[in-house]
Amino acid sequence: MLPQSKWRGFSEQILTATLCPPRRLHPLPPLFGPPPYCESGSQPDTNMAAHLQSLAELEALCTQLYEGTDLGQRLQAEKVLLELIESPECLSKCQLLLEQGTSSYAQLLAATCLSKLVCRASPLPIEQRIDIRNYILNYVASQPKLAPFVIQALVQVIAKITKLGWFEVQKDQLVFRDVMADVKKFLQGTVDHCVIGVMILSELTQEMNLVDYSRPSSKHRKIATSFRDSSLKDIVMLACSLLKEILAKPLNLQDQSQQGLVMHLLKLVLNCLSFDFIGSSADESADDLCTVQIPTTWRTIFLESETLDLFFDLYHSLPPLLSQLALSCLVQFASVRRSLFSNPERAKYLGNLIKGVKRVLENPQGLSDPGNYHEFCRFLARLKTNYQLGELVVVEDYPEVIRLIANFTITSLQHWEFAPNSVHYLLTLWQRMVASVPFVKSTEPHLLDTYAPEVTKAYITSRLESVSVVVRDGLDDPLDDTATVFQQLEQLCTVSRCEYEKSCTLLVQLFDQSAQNYQKILHSPTGNPMDLPIQEGEFKQMVLEY
Repeated sequence: MLPQSKWRGFSEQILTATLCPPRRLHPLPPLFGPPPYCESGSQPDTNMAAHLQSLAELEALCTQLYEGTDLGQRLQAEKVLLELIESPECLSKCQLLLEQGTSSYAQLLAATCLSKLVCRASPLPIEQRIDIRNYILNYVASQPKLAPFVIQALVQVIAKITKLGWFEVQKDQLVFRDVMADVKKFLQGTVDHCVIGVMILSELTQEMNLVDYSRPSSKHRKIATSFRDSSLKDIVMLACSLLKEILAKPLNLQDQSQQGLVMHLLKLVLNCLSFDFIGSSADESADDLCTVQIPTTWRTIFLESETLDLFFDLYHSLPPLLSQLALSCLVQFASVRRSLFSNPERAKYLGNLIKGVKRVLENPQGLSDPGNYHEFCRFLARLKTNYQLGELVVVEDYPEVIRLIANFTITSLQHWEFAPNSVHYLLTLWQRMVASVPFVKSTEPHLLDTYAPEVTKAYITSRLESVSVVVRDGLDDPLDDTATVFQQLEQLCTVSRCEYEKSCTLLVQLFDQSAQNYQKILHSPTGNPMDLPIQEGEFKQMVLEY
């Protein structure tokens, strides 16, 4: 980071480099036209009064729009907002709100208007768009303590301008592609300025990946492909480099600014790894089918074991809100297309992933957080989706890791009320592993005949035990969610076929035991009135599992 004195010089450089020199009493140069207010005596007092009246009206509009409870007033405020966007005075009004507004909502309204303005079907002249972009860069550089949602909205404007003008040329220069140079200036400043720089890159990456169906899809794909080839690798390498620098120093988890920087860096990496590299527009709901089509030019990043180690280290070092993002990145790392590597490289990469899994399961404290738990379950499912069982069993740590995964799965099934939506991913893992057994050619033992029956038993017994809790506590019956139940039973059907005799014996024993208990309840007039519905619920569960 630069010392404060040097940062002031950097800030002044940003403020004066791209627009006309600042006028007195102006923290920023105006976008165009006369300034919203001037030094006393330079203009008539009536002009200043008019500006103040206009500002008061605009701030009242903001209050109605963002804080109002009256629907009629909010609709009227939205109508005025649309009129403001079409008004010739839109830019000057936005500048007035940004520079003199007394609330964050006033600044948000200005950012919203600018966003809609730059996205109009009939674009603004290129000079105006350059001025708007540079003005916003100046503005956030001089006021890094703005409300986060205001900075986010202003950064979105920069991203939209950059994307829509990606191929535009002025004086033989692609004028909207120097965003990396702008961001690097922010990264030389304070932590707050670094956060803004990272937010710009993150929002730009998201915007480049976002399909705008109001515009030709071919143009979007052309822009996204150009951005992928020219900038995306540099962005992800920069983010990883900054994360390494942060991790190399003692982390102050009480420092909100530092936490914010780490959070935005992890989001940036996640946005880069989630980029639609080949224009497939994959359905995000098909989570288990997702493969990350990393470009071949990125191979060096993934061949370095330090890359995976970095994100596993971040998971173990950060609080849950941030470690969850580190795991989300690891989900994408586990989903990298197989063809990126040669066979030896793929085996080494898989070995590093398995070592990371072992480390997480040997230190499971972080998995008590529902977000971490869910992402780790996704990670395990993606691991089997992308790699064959024959590749897994030859990994050095496989016997220990499959034991740890089995214990983790059994514990998860026994605590059925904790993050129930994550069970799908664990059952997906076991279903696909068992289904792959006939195709394994390796002589190494897969050990599924040992652990799959235990997983089956844990699922069946935990569901039977849940019946009494549901009935006594009046909870929602999981069996009412028929889609989830049938999906899980279909997965369990495959898992139970591994050593099917053990699974069948267990079901028969449990069914006979339930039948005997049911008979006792029917012939016991003094029994607990809750016993009968509990036993009937267990029967219903048993019938489904049969």
